[in-house]
Amino acid sequence: MPEAIYNTAVYFKNAYEDAWIIDPVAKEMIYEVDKSTVLEGAVIDSPIMGKIAPTALSGGVKTLILIKNVPSKVFNASTCGDNCAKWILKLAEKEDITINLRHLMDFGEGTFDIRIMNTNQVVHSMKELVPIAGLYV
Repeated sequence: MPEAIYNTAVYFKNAYEDAWIIDPVAKEMIYEVDKSTVLEGAVIDSPIMGKIAPTALSGGVKTLILIKNVPSKVFNASTCGDNCAKWILKLAEKEDITINLRHLMDFGEGTFDIRIMNTNQVVHSMKELVPIAGLYV
């Protein structure tokens, strides 16, 4: 996808706003994915690195925050691990999003609605997703 933003870390570093970090959904994503807590002023308390700036978050969380706050852009979600899949589905429940994936992400045992743009097919489970996605990733 030529329009996809592949280097999400650089985009995040130059585009994020503190308001994105202190948003309740972002705080929850940061806690679940990075096991870190957002403090006042968008300072994050990491159990591994101590007090960090938002730019030191994992690539996955940064990408999720970008997807939430800039839904008009297409981001490289291959910077995300499988622990971000649930959040991608949650964000898509509130607003249509398009992501670029260059690996097979595990969206879990539940049902979902994912349109694979390569084939314009909608799939509802990993069992349906794997054979189609396997042709492209």
